[in-house]
Amino acid sequence: MVTTETWSRRALFKNEPWAKLLIDTLYHYRGQAYLLHEFVVMPDHIHVLLTPKTNLEKVVQFIKGGFSYRAKKELGSNMEVWQKGFQDHRIRDAWDYAQHVFYIHENPVKEGLCEHAGEFPYSSAHGGFELDAVPQGLKPQSKEASDGAAKAAPFQSKISNGTAQPVTLQTKARTA
Repeated sequence: MVTTETWSRRALFKNEPWAKLLIDTLYHYRGQAYLLHEFVVMPDHIHVLLTPKTNLEKVVQFIKGGFSYRAKKELGSNMEVWQKGFQDHRIRDAWDYAQHVFYIHENPVKEGLCEHAGEFPYSSAHGGFELDAVPQGLKPQSKEASDGAAKAAPFQSKISNGTAQPVTLQTKARTA
């Protein structure tokens, strides 16, 4: 999963033409530079769950650089769009994948941009977006703790009776 922010956290993608152009840019490079599994375009940042076909730095360069070029050309903007760098998280297994899908879908709800994930138009949760299937070869939810391997902290948790518990969900593969 890749996350990157706008310059000074400006809410550039609150503007529909900007958000739609970013989504169009994501789809422009889909298939040639990466497989696109899930995404959300928030007002001042994006989260993209993808499988790179080249190195990750090049993938992010395609997305950020491609969008910046198109914003200048198509939206007439000369402003700096992106913060330098990006954050990434390598998906470890099927459980981790499901947690990140949940996080991406629920991010607009958490930020008060909609009541239900499917209502947010700039997210793969909204529907109508062609997405690549869940990556094959993800380790199933495993018994790592029983074989002596350290268990990673959950990515997302919920509070139930004052106790944090990992969120578990099932995801369906989306085909292209």
